[in-house]
Amino acid sequence: MIFDIVREAIDVRAIEASVLAPSCGGIVSFCGVVRKRADDGREVEGLHYEAHEGMARASFMAIAEEVRATMPEVRLAIVHRVGALSIGEVAVAVVAAAPHRAEAFAAARFAIDALKERSPIWKQERYCDGERVWVENRCSGERQ
Repeated sequence: MIFDIVREAIDVRAIEASVLAPSCGGIVSFCGVVRKRADDGREVEGLHYEAHEGMARASFMAIAEEVRATMPEVRLAIVHRVGALSIGEVAVAVVAAAPHRAEAFAAARFAIDALKERSPIWKQERYCDGERVWVENRCSGERQ
């Protein structure tokens, strides 16, 4: 299982392979991808992420421990990218494997929500008009 901060493109297949086990019948992969429009409708050129890497890795492992406390058979991996990212690139990958799909979906959802709330990772939106703005990670109130 992988808990990491990386500077290069995220290899989702490698992350999936790190959690797969013969006992797992369901695997859920969530990828947060850089999109063209900000929440306020402005056109985005790309994003820039920074992190306190050691603390972020520790928070990823703590999130996995919380998942295992309620769903002991779930295997979880979390990888977040830092640096400059362009439209279409994967910024974060959360992969959960479990004996059944319901647990895998629940674990992946919990993990990405917890990451956005607690992990020391900061996002700067780079707009096409040249403006740069640091934005807060949000979980509550997001579109479902």
